[in-house]
Amino acid sequence: MSVALSSESLLELAKSRAPADRERLLLGIVELCDADQGAAAIGSPEIQGLLNSIFMGLVAGAERDIRRRLAKKLSTAEWAPPALVNVLALDEIEIARPVIASSPVLKDPDLIRLLIEATIEHQIEVARRPNLAAPVVAAILEAGEPAVMTALAGNQTAELGPADMARLVEAAREVAALRSPLSRHPKLTGDLALQLYIWVGQALRQSLADRFRLDPRLIETALAQSVQEAHTATPNGNGVVVMARDGEREAMEQRLIEKLHSAGQLRPGYLVRALQEGRLSLFSTALAMLGRFEADHVQRVIDSDRPELLGLACAAVGIDRSVFPSILQMIRTLNGGRPGGGAEAARRAIGAFAPVSPQIAATAFRQAALSI
Repeated sequence: MSVALSSESLLELAKSRAPADRERLLLGIVELCDADQGAAAIGSPEIQGLLNSIFMGLVAGAERDIRRRLAKKLSTAEWAPPALVNVLALDEIEIARPVIASSPVLKDPDLIRLLIEATIEHQIEVARRPNLAAPVVAAILEAGEPAVMTALAGNQTAELGPADMARLVEAAREVAALRSPLSRHPKLTGDLALQLYIWVGQALRQSLADRFRLDPRLIETALAQSVQEAHTATPNGNGVVVMARDGEREAMEQRLIEKLHSAGQLRPGYLVRALQEGRLSLFSTALAMLGRFEADHVQRVIDSDRPELLGLACAAVGIDRSVFPSILQMIRTLNGGRPGGGAEAARRAIGAFAPVSPQIAATAFRQAALSI
Protein backbone atom coordinates (compact mmCIF):
# COMPACT_ATOMS: atom_id res chain seq x y z
CA MET A 1 0.00 0.00 0.00
CA SER A 2 1.95 3.02 -1.26
CA VAL A 3 -0.68 5.73 -0.82
CA ALA A 4 -2.38 6.45 2.50
CA LEU A 5 -5.99 5.43 2.62
CA SER A 6 -8.63 8.16 2.57
CA SER A 7 -11.13 8.67 5.37
CA GLU A 8 -13.81 7.14 3.21
CA SER A 9 -11.71 4.05 2.54
CA LEU A 10 -11.04 3.64 6.27
CA LEU A 11 -14.77 3.87 6.94
CA GLU A 12 -15.46 1.15 4.40
CA LEU A 13 -12.75 -1.10 5.86
CA ALA A 14 -14.04 -0.49 9.37
CA LYS A 15 -17.47 -1.75 8.35
CA SER A 16 -16.04 -4.99 6.99
CA ARG A 17 -15.65 -8.09 9.14
CA ALA A 18 -13.20 -9.78 6.78
CA PRO A 19 -9.84 -10.47 8.50
CA ALA A 20 -7.91 -9.17 5.50
CA ASP A 21 -9.82 -5.87 5.60
CA ARG A 22 -9.13 -5.50 9.31
CA GLU A 23 -5.43 -5.97 8.66
CA ARG A 24 -5.62 -3.37 5.90
CA LEU A 25 -7.38 -1.00 8.28
CA LEU A 26 -4.57 -1.12 10.79
CA LEU A 27 -2.00 -0.69 8.03
CA GLY A 28 -4.00 2.24 6.77
CA ILE A 29 -3.86 3.84 10.20
CA VAL A 30 -0.09 3.40 10.23
CA GLU A 31 0.25 5.05 6.84
CA LEU A 32 -2.09 7.88 7.79
CA CYS A 33 0.25 8.67 10.68
CA ASP A 34 2.87 9.57 8.07
CA ALA A 35 0.53 11.63 5.93
CA ASP A 36 0.06 15.35 6.39
CA GLN A 37 -3.68 14.93 6.74
CA GLY A 38 -3.37 12.00 9.20
CA ALA A 39 -4.06 13.86 12.41
CA ALA A 40 -7.11 15.56 11.01
CA ALA A 41 -8.50 12.40 9.44
CA ILE A 42 -8.06 10.12 12.44
CA GLY A 43 -9.04 12.87 14.81
CA SER A 44 -12.42 13.42 13.23
CA PRO A 45 -15.30 12.43 15.53
CA GLU A 46 -16.65 9.89 13.04
CA ILE A 47 -13.34 8.03 12.69
CA GLN A 48 -12.65 8.25 16.41
CA GLY A 49 -16.04 6.77 17.20
CA LEU A 50 -15.55 3.88 14.84
CA LEU A 51 -12.00 3.18 16.07
CA ASN A 52 -13.12 3.15 19.68
CA SER A 53 -15.84 0.65 18.88
CA ILE A 54 -13.71 -1.84 16.92
CA PHE A 55 -10.07 -1.42 18.08
CA MET A 56 -10.17 -4.30 20.58
CA GLY A 57 -10.92 -6.85 17.89
CA LEU A 58 -8.51 -5.29 15.43
CA VAL A 59 -5.50 -5.19 17.72
CA ALA A 60 -6.19 -8.57 19.29
CA GLY A 61 -6.32 -10.23 15.91
CA ALA A 62 -3.44 -8.36 14.28
CA GLU A 63 0.00 -9.84 13.77
CA ARG A 64 2.82 -8.83 16.06
CA ASP A 65 4.67 -6.77 13.44
CA ILE A 66 1.59 -4.72 12.67
CA ARG A 67 0.99 -4.01 16.35
CA ARG A 68 4.62 -3.02 16.76
CA ARG A 69 4.48 -0.61 13.83
CA LEU A 70 1.20 0.82 15.05
CA ALA A 71 2.59 1.39 18.54
CA LYS A 72 5.65 3.18 17.18
CA LYS A 73 3.56 5.45 14.96
CA LEU A 74 1.07 6.29 17.72
CA SER A 75 3.68 6.82 20.44
CA THR A 76 3.77 10.60 19.96
CA ALA A 77 0.27 11.19 18.54
CA GLU A 78 -1.90 13.42 20.72
CA TRP A 79 -4.99 12.41 18.71
CA ALA A 80 -4.58 8.65 19.21
CA PRO A 81 -7.64 6.90 20.74
CA PRO A 82 -6.92 6.49 24.47
CA ALA A 83 -8.38 2.98 24.64
CA LEU A 84 -6.16 1.84 21.77
CA VAL A 85 -3.05 3.36 23.35
CA ASN A 86 -3.78 1.65 26.66
CA VAL A 87 -4.17 -1.72 24.94
CA LEU A 88 -0.83 -1.26 23.17
CA ALA A 89 0.80 -0.23 26.45
CA LEU A 90 -0.22 -3.59 27.92
CA ASP A 91 1.03 -5.56 24.91
CA GLU A 92 4.36 -7.42 25.00
CA ILE A 93 7.20 -5.12 26.04
CA GLU A 94 8.78 -4.61 22.59
CA ILE A 95 5.43 -3.32 21.36
CA ALA A 96 4.54 -1.39 24.51
CA ARG A 97 7.92 0.32 25.06
CA PRO A 98 7.54 3.33 22.70
CA VAL A 99 3.98 3.95 23.86
CA ILE A 100 4.89 3.86 27.55
CA ALA A 101 7.92 6.07 26.97
CA SER A 102 6.33 8.81 24.91
CA SER A 103 2.57 8.71 24.43
CA PRO A 104 0.94 11.95 25.59
CA VAL A 105 -2.35 10.07 25.74
CA LEU A 106 -1.24 8.01 28.75
CA LYS A 107 -2.17 9.86 31.92
CA ASP A 108 -1.07 9.26 35.52
CA PRO A 109 -3.91 6.78 36.29
CA ASP A 110 -2.96 4.81 33.18
CA LEU A 111 0.69 4.66 34.24
CA ILE A 112 -0.24 3.64 37.79
CA ARG A 113 -2.43 0.87 36.38
CA LEU A 114 0.57 -0.40 34.41
CA LEU A 115 2.58 -0.48 37.64
CA ILE A 116 -0.11 -2.67 39.19
CA GLU A 117 -1.11 -4.93 36.30
CA ALA A 118 1.86 -5.17 33.91
CA THR A 119 5.15 -7.03 34.01
CA ILE A 120 8.36 -5.82 35.67
CA GLU A 121 9.67 -4.83 32.22
CA HIS A 122 6.63 -2.59 31.70
CA GLN A 123 7.03 -1.11 35.17
CA ILE A 124 10.69 -0.29 34.47
CA GLU A 125 9.66 1.55 31.30
CA VAL A 126 7.11 3.54 33.31
CA ALA A 127 9.83 4.52 35.78
CA ARG A 128 12.05 5.69 32.90
CA ARG A 129 9.32 7.84 31.31
CA PRO A 130 10.45 11.48 31.03
CA ASN A 131 8.94 14.03 33.40
CA LEU A 132 7.24 11.37 35.51
CA ALA A 133 4.69 13.02 37.81
CA ALA A 134 4.62 12.84 41.60
CA PRO A 135 1.64 10.43 41.90
CA VAL A 136 3.39 7.86 39.71
CA VAL A 137 6.64 8.33 41.64
CA ALA A 138 4.72 7.71 44.87
CA ALA A 139 3.25 4.50 43.48
CA ILE A 140 6.69 3.22 42.51
CA LEU A 141 8.14 3.94 45.94
CA GLU A 142 5.15 2.38 47.66
CA ALA A 143 5.57 -0.86 45.73
CA GLY A 144 9.30 -0.97 46.53
CA GLU A 145 10.31 -3.19 43.60
CA PRO A 146 14.15 -2.87 43.44
CA ALA A 147 14.50 -2.93 39.64
CA VAL A 148 11.77 -0.33 39.18
CA MET A 149 13.18 1.94 41.89
CA THR A 150 16.59 1.68 40.23
CA ALA A 151 15.09 2.83 36.94
CA LEU A 152 13.41 5.71 38.79
CA ALA A 153 16.72 6.70 40.40
CA GLY A 154 18.22 6.99 36.93
CA ASN A 155 15.36 9.20 35.70
CA GLN A 156 16.66 12.67 36.38
CA THR A 157 13.51 14.35 35.01
CA ALA A 158 11.09 12.57 37.36
CA GLU A 159 9.26 14.71 39.90
CA LEU A 160 11.17 13.57 42.98
CA GLY A 161 10.72 15.57 46.15
CA PRO A 162 13.10 15.62 49.14
CA ALA A 163 11.13 12.86 50.89
CA ASP A 164 11.25 10.72 47.76
CA MET A 165 15.02 11.12 47.47
CA ALA A 166 15.38 10.22 51.14
CA ARG A 167 13.39 7.01 50.60
CA LEU A 168 15.56 6.04 47.64
CA VAL A 169 18.77 6.70 49.57
CA GLU A 170 17.49 4.64 52.49
CA ALA A 171 16.58 1.82 50.09
CA ALA A 172 20.14 1.96 48.74
CA ARG A 173 21.27 0.40 52.03
CA GLU A 174 19.86 -2.90 50.76
CA VAL A 175 19.66 -2.35 46.97
CA ALA A 176 23.19 -1.91 45.66
CA ALA A 177 22.01 -1.03 42.13
CA LEU A 178 20.48 2.23 43.44
CA ARG A 179 23.78 3.66 44.63
CA SER A 180 25.42 4.64 41.37
CA PRO A 181 22.44 6.48 39.79
CA LEU A 182 21.65 8.19 43.09
CA SER A 183 25.22 9.42 43.46
CA ARG A 184 24.83 11.25 40.13
CA HIS A 185 21.29 12.52 40.69
CA PRO A 186 20.96 16.33 40.54
CA LYS A 187 18.51 16.34 43.46
CA LEU A 188 20.87 14.55 45.85
CA THR A 189 21.65 16.84 48.80
CA GLY A 190 24.76 17.01 50.94
CA ASP A 191 23.04 15.35 53.88
CA LEU A 192 21.77 12.50 51.73
CA ALA A 193 25.19 12.20 50.06
CA LEU A 194 26.76 11.69 53.47
CA GLN A 195 24.24 8.94 54.22
CA LEU A 196 24.83 7.33 50.82
CA TYR A 197 28.61 7.56 51.28
CA ILE A 198 28.51 4.82 53.92
CA TRP A 199 27.17 2.21 51.49
CA VAL A 200 28.99 2.94 48.21
CA GLY A 201 32.33 1.71 46.87
CA GLN A 202 35.56 3.67 46.85
CA ALA A 203 35.12 5.23 43.39
CA LEU A 204 31.65 6.56 44.22
CA ARG A 205 32.87 7.74 47.62
CA GLN A 206 35.50 9.87 45.95
CA SER A 207 32.92 11.25 43.53
CA LEU A 208 30.53 12.15 46.37
CA ALA A 209 33.31 13.70 48.45
CA ASP A 210 34.43 15.85 45.52
CA ARG A 211 30.93 16.87 44.46
CA PHE A 212 29.66 17.85 47.90
CA ARG A 213 33.01 18.67 49.54
CA LEU A 214 32.15 16.38 52.41
CA ASP A 215 33.90 17.16 55.67
CA PRO A 216 36.22 14.23 56.59
CA ARG A 217 35.18 14.61 60.23
CA LEU A 218 31.51 14.24 59.31
CA ILE A 219 32.38 11.20 57.20
CA GLU A 220 34.17 9.50 60.07
CA THR A 221 31.31 10.34 62.43
CA ALA A 222 28.77 8.86 60.00
CA LEU A 223 30.82 5.71 59.53
CA ALA A 224 31.26 5.29 63.27
CA GLN A 225 27.55 5.80 63.88
CA SER A 226 26.70 3.26 61.19
CA VAL A 227 28.95 0.63 62.75
CA GLN A 228 27.61 1.44 66.21
CA GLU A 229 23.98 1.12 65.11
CA ALA A 230 24.58 -2.06 63.16
CA HIS A 231 26.55 -3.94 65.77
CA THR A 232 25.90 -2.84 69.30
CA ALA A 233 22.18 -2.56 69.75
CA THR A 234 18.83 -3.97 68.77
CA PRO A 235 15.37 -2.63 69.68
CA ASN A 236 13.26 -4.63 72.09
CA GLY A 237 9.52 -4.90 71.93
CA ASN A 238 9.02 -1.67 73.89
CA GLY A 239 11.13 0.42 71.55
CA VAL A 240 13.98 0.65 74.06
CA VAL A 241 17.47 0.10 72.70
CA VAL A 242 19.29 -2.67 74.51
CA MET A 243 22.80 -4.04 74.06
CA ALA A 244 23.00 -7.20 72.02
CA ARG A 245 24.25 -10.33 73.74
CA ASP A 246 27.59 -11.74 72.59
CA GLY A 247 26.09 -14.43 70.40
CA GLU A 248 23.62 -12.00 68.84
CA ARG A 249 26.36 -9.44 68.23
CA GLU A 250 28.59 -12.00 66.51
CA ALA A 251 25.73 -13.08 64.27
CA MET A 252 24.96 -9.46 63.41
CA GLU A 253 28.61 -8.80 62.63
CA GLN A 254 28.82 -11.87 60.42
CA ARG A 255 25.74 -10.81 58.46
CA LEU A 256 27.06 -7.30 57.96
CA ILE A 257 30.48 -8.48 56.79
CA GLU A 258 28.87 -10.92 54.36
CA LYS A 259 26.63 -8.18 53.03
CA LEU A 260 29.52 -5.75 52.60
CA HIS A 261 31.60 -8.43 50.91
CA SER A 262 28.86 -9.45 48.49
CA ALA A 263 28.33 -5.79 47.58
CA GLY A 264 32.05 -5.31 46.91
CA GLN A 265 32.40 -2.82 49.76
CA LEU A 266 34.58 -4.81 52.14
CA ARG A 267 38.07 -3.36 51.82
CA PRO A 268 41.26 -3.27 53.93
CA GLY A 269 40.43 0.18 55.25
CA TYR A 270 37.37 -1.29 56.96
CA LEU A 271 39.68 -3.29 59.24
CA VAL A 272 41.27 -0.11 60.55
CA ARG A 273 37.90 1.54 61.13
CA ALA A 274 36.67 -1.48 63.06
CA LEU A 275 39.64 -1.26 65.42
CA GLN A 276 39.24 2.48 65.80
CA GLU A 277 35.70 1.81 66.96
CA GLY A 278 36.95 -0.77 69.44
CA ARG A 279 35.34 -3.68 67.56
CA LEU A 280 37.96 -6.41 67.72
CA SER A 281 35.51 -9.19 66.85
CA LEU A 282 34.36 -7.19 63.84
CA PHE A 283 38.00 -6.86 62.77
CA SER A 284 38.51 -10.63 63.09
CA THR A 285 35.39 -11.44 61.08
CA ALA A 286 36.29 -8.98 58.33
CA LEU A 287 39.91 -10.19 58.14
CA ALA A 288 38.76 -13.80 57.82
CA MET A 289 36.32 -12.86 55.06
CA LEU A 290 38.82 -10.74 53.11
CA GLY A 291 41.56 -13.37 53.28
CA ARG A 292 39.28 -16.40 53.00
CA PHE A 293 40.80 -17.62 56.23
CA GLU A 294 39.27 -19.87 58.85
CA ALA A 295 37.76 -17.61 61.50
CA ASP A 296 39.19 -19.86 64.21
CA HIS A 297 42.69 -19.48 62.77
CA VAL A 298 42.44 -15.70 62.82
CA GLN A 299 41.26 -15.71 66.43
CA ARG A 300 44.04 -18.08 67.55
CA VAL A 301 46.68 -15.88 65.91
CA ILE A 302 45.29 -12.77 67.60
CA ASP A 303 45.49 -14.55 70.96
CA SER A 304 49.00 -15.96 70.35
CA ASP A 305 52.52 -14.68 70.96
CA ARG A 306 53.30 -14.56 67.25
CA PRO A 307 52.31 -11.18 65.79
CA GLU A 308 54.29 -12.04 62.64
CA LEU A 309 51.42 -14.36 61.70
CA LEU A 310 49.00 -11.48 62.05
CA GLY A 311 51.36 -9.55 59.80
CA LEU A 312 51.11 -12.27 57.18
CA ALA A 313 47.32 -12.16 57.28
CA CYS A 314 47.29 -8.38 56.94
CA ALA A 315 49.79 -8.47 54.08
CA ALA A 316 47.62 -11.06 52.33
CA VAL A 317 44.58 -8.77 52.28
CA GLY A 318 46.42 -5.64 51.16
CA ILE A 319 47.20 -3.81 54.42
CA ASP A 320 50.17 -1.49 53.91
CA ARG A 321 53.39 -2.15 55.84
CA SER A 322 53.32 1.37 57.31
CA VAL A 323 49.84 0.84 58.76
CA PHE A 324 50.52 -2.48 60.47
CA PRO A 325 52.26 -1.14 63.64
CA SER A 326 49.15 0.92 64.43
CA ILE A 327 46.92 -2.10 63.81
CA LEU A 328 49.03 -4.27 66.10
CA GLN A 329 48.99 -1.66 68.84
CA MET A 330 45.21 -1.23 68.66
CA ILE A 331 44.68 -5.01 68.78
CA ARG A 332 46.99 -5.34 71.79
CA THR A 333 45.12 -2.55 73.55
CA LEU A 334 41.77 -4.24 72.93
CA ASN A 335 43.00 -7.78 73.61
CA GLY A 336 44.92 -7.56 76.86
CA GLY A 337 48.35 -7.15 75.25
CA ARG A 338 47.96 -10.01 72.75
CA PRO A 339 49.35 -11.02 70.36
CA GLY A 340 52.31 -10.95 72.75
CA GLY A 341 56.05 -10.98 72.22
CA GLY A 342 56.72 -7.35 73.02
CA ALA A 343 58.69 -4.94 70.84
CA GLU A 344 61.00 -7.61 69.45
CA ALA A 345 58.06 -9.67 68.14
CA ALA A 346 56.55 -6.50 66.67
CA ARG A 347 59.76 -5.88 64.71
CA ARG A 348 59.71 -9.46 63.44
CA ALA A 349 56.13 -8.99 62.34
CA ILE A 350 57.17 -6.20 59.98
CA GLY A 351 59.20 -8.84 58.13
CA ALA A 352 55.93 -10.44 57.08
CA PHE A 353 55.56 -7.58 54.59
CA ALA A 354 58.37 -8.90 52.42
CA PRO A 355 58.11 -8.33 48.65
CA VAL A 356 55.95 -11.38 48.00
CA SER A 357 52.52 -11.67 46.46
CA PRO A 358 49.36 -11.60 48.61
CA GLN A 359 48.70 -15.19 47.54
CA ILE A 360 52.03 -16.37 48.97
CA ALA A 361 51.41 -14.44 52.21
CA ALA A 362 47.96 -16.03 52.51
CA THR A 363 49.35 -19.53 51.95
CA ALA A 364 52.07 -18.95 54.54
CA PHE A 365 49.48 -17.72 57.05
CA ARG A 366 47.24 -20.76 56.58
CA GLN A 367 50.11 -23.17 57.01
CA ALA A 368 51.55 -21.42 60.08
CA ALA A 369 48.13 -21.02 61.73
CA LEU A 370 47.73 -24.80 61.78
CA SER A 371 50.64 -25.07 64.23
CA ILE A 372 49.10 -22.80 66.88
